[in-house]
Amino acid sequence: MDRIEMAGHLIRRLHQQSTQVFQARTQAAGFDLTSVQFAALDAIAGQPGIDQASLAATISFDRATIGGVIDRLEQKGLVERVVSAEDRRARLLHPTAAGRRLLAACRPVVEDLQAEILAPLSRAERTAFLALARKALGLG
Repeated sequence: MDRIEMAGHLIRRLHQQSTQVFQARTQAAGFDLTSVQFAALDAIAGQPGIDQASLAATISFDRATIGGVIDRLEQKGLVERVVSAEDRRARLLHPTAAGRRLLAACRPVVEDLQAEILAPLSRAERTAFLALARKALGLG
C-alpha cells in the first residue's frame, strides 16, 4: 500500500496543515497562542474550575504534558491555578480577565481559519468530511 493511501499518513499531513494555518493566521492577527493553548483556554473558560486531568480528557490531550500547556498559559497571565479545597493534589483552573479577553478577540480568527484548513473542499464536502471525522473518532 502506498503511503498516500494510508489514513494515518493523510491524517498526519492534514494535522500539519491545520497547525500551520492556525499559527500563520493567529500570529498575523497578533495572537501568541498555539492551537492546544487555544483549546485549553476555551475549555477552561467554558468550565471554570475544571481540574487539569479533566481538562486533558476534555481536549483529548496527554495528561502527562497538559501541565506544561497550563504553565505557559499561566505565565502569559491567561489562566490561574487554585488548589482544590476538597483534594489538595488537584489544581482547579480558571481563566483570568486577560484570558477571557484574549479568547473573545481570538475566537473569530480561529473560526474563520477553519474554512482555510479544508479550502480545496466544497461546502458539501467539508460537511461530509467533518461528519466522517466525528464518526471515525466515535463522536457521532
